Amino acid sequence: MTGGLTSDAATGAPIARVGVVGGGLMGSGIAQVAAQAGLDTTVRELTDPLLARARDAITRSLDKAIEKGKLTSDGRDAALARLTFTTRVADLAGADIIIEAVVEDLDTKNALWRELHAIASPRAIFASNTSSLTIAAMAAASGRPDRMVGLHFFNPVPLMRLVEVVRTITTSDDTFGRTMGLVRQLGKQPIVSRDSSGFVVNRLLIPYMLDAIRALENGVGSITDIDAGMHLGAGHPMGPFTLLDFVGLDTVARVAEVMFDEYREQRFAPPPLLRRLVLAGHLGRKTGRGFYDHSVDPPTPSNLAL
Repeated sequence: MTGGLTSDAATGAPIARVGVVGGGLMGSGIAQVAAQAGLDTTVRELTDPLLARARDAITRSLDKAIEKGKLTSDGRDAALARLTFTTRVADLAGADIIIEAVVEDLDTKNALWRELHAIASPRAIFASNTSSLTIAAMAAASGRPDRMVGLHFFNPVPLMRLVEVVRTITTSDDTFGRTMGLVRQLGKQPIVSRDSSGFVVNRLLIPYMLDAIRALENGVGSITDIDAGMHLGAGHPMGPFTLLDFVGLDTVARVAEVMFDEYREQRFAPPPLLRRLVLAGHLGRKTGRGFYDHSVDPPTPSNLAL
């Protein structure tokens, strides 16, 4: 039986070799937790400089874990020894699962799946770390719709315990069970989502962040007051504007646009202020300015001339 949401009986061999395509923020984090969990992990990037950046990011993250007393130096060295870095897609041929963490663009992802299907083991599982695109939109291009799932990790991957596991109507029980087993092996808590744009978390989180922007546009409160209201009044770890800057305003806008195209509901439409900030290159912490000015410590609210 395929397509159910609750069965996670692992009927196949456990996953031992992981391939990760994309060594950016998410990809390097996924590779790190896989290596720390004892899995041989191959990271593929387009160029040697990008691979060096991924390797450095993982090393810095492991060193930080040592500083916090969460990892030993022997544990770091063992994790690094399990990692292989390559620019060759062919080097992923032996992976039991290949997880893509590339740009959030359907054509790019589908071209990658077609390339991987030609070289991957027939039993290898394909998993997308997409945060907004439907897995069904990739299943046909993958050439193996019964072995296609979504694995949506959260940033920063080494610290965030949640992973959304997304199965389509074509995902086999074996694929689903092995994937759920992998998530638990990584020390993460899986939740299961139907294959709808945004899955569980972003379907709730994106409208929340967009509503905060609309409240600011409408003069309901200031950036700091809205943040303080949700942080202190609702018990959130951070307010919506702090969260927006952390995630990246371009990322939020792109995910919102994908979800608006899917659902055609106004609550998913990016507000004008968000669009203007993205056009100006004010993307949050990654560029030093978004809803807050991050060039000072502590960050101060940006003057948005509302």
